[in-house]
Amino acid sequence: VQLQASGGGLVQAGGSLRLSCTASGRAFSSYAMGWFRLVPGRVREFVAAVSWNGENTYYSDSVQGRFAVSRDNANNTMYLQMNSLKPEDTAAYYCAAVKGAYGPSLYTKQYEYDYWGQGTQVTVSS
Repeated sequence: VQLQASGGGLVQAGGSLRLSCTASGRAFSSYAMGWFRLVPGRVREFVAAVSWNGENTYYSDSVQGRFAVSRDNANNTMYLQMNSLKPEDTAAYYCAAVKGAYGPSLYTKQYEYDYWGQGTQVTVSS
């Protein structure tokens, strides 16, 4: 499967952005999905995860209450709604997929993911 992330940009602190991750192929609904972010010089970190059917979600402490992950299996797309953005949210955001992941499980470790999209840059100005 190929993943395509989009929706990044420049926004002022306190603003909002919505990222999208579109997948190719017909197996999207069988994948658990996640978002990670990378700041240069730092390790890529987990942001949010969603189960195959969208019923279960999980967030890092740093974005809990501000970000919301969702998915539309009919359109092979996952979203990350980012509100109340802070300068420390500035990073390249990556979407990723775990194949064959039916069930309520959520995945927070990079090595658990089978497919990765390219990053989309989010820059939050103070």
